[in-house]
Amino acid sequence: MSVAPEPADLGRTLWRCRRGMKELDLLLERFGRGRLPEASPNERRAFERLLELPDPVLAGYFLGGVEPGDAATAALVRQIRAYVA
Repeated sequence: MSVAPEPADLGRTLWRCRRGMKELDLLLERFGRGRLPEASPNERRAFERLLELPDPVLAGYFLGGVEPGDAATAALVRQIRAYVA
């Protein structure tokens, strides 16, 4: 069972989806709007940790075919790719 995030928390996370690259903005914000409201607290924390990464790293993961080194991040990147595909 997931607990819906507070509107302010969701808003802050969605604001953090706005990056320096339009492509990243679209991917991250679409996933955030579509999945975060029903995501578990652990899933939301994983997404927030992903948002802490710099844009060049995220661009490599989503646009450059680079695979993250750790399994949890790799799984989240695959989930986002599949969601926005």
